[in-house]
Amino acid sequence: MSADKEYTYAQIAEHSAKKDLFLVIHDKVYDTTSFVDEHPGGEEVLLDVGGQDATEAFEDVGHSDEAREILEGLLIGKLKRQEGDPKPKITTTTSAATSANNAAGLGFGIWAIIFSGFILAYGAYRYSQYQEAGVKI
Repeated sequence: MSADKEYTYAQIAEHSAKKDLFLVIHDKVYDTTSFVDEHPGGEEVLLDVGGQDATEAFEDVGHSDEAREILEGLLIGKLKRQEGDPKPKITTTTSAATSANNAAGLGFGIWAIIFSGFILAYGAYRYSQYQEAGVKI
């Protein structure tokens, strides 16, 4: 099948079984039938989004570059949007930016807590040393 072929949501919805499974990710259509048994997350993950837009589910997991390369090998066409079709749920830039911001904020927060704990522990240690030496503060 050609990657230039266009599929409607109605056509994609007809392919939602384990032996015939299409997914839409970022308006591209993928035939994941041959990958169902190999999927590291299990077949249920793919079957839950089979025959529909799986963009949000795909991006929420944070797939590796290797997974994205495998996906490109399964590309069979693109989505032909029609009036009344569901709107795209997520965009790549929004998802990537949000993930990066969340990761950076969480990383800084953890380091701030660790550093504050270190300062408090050091202060307590120094205070106990002064108390043992009999120095009044």
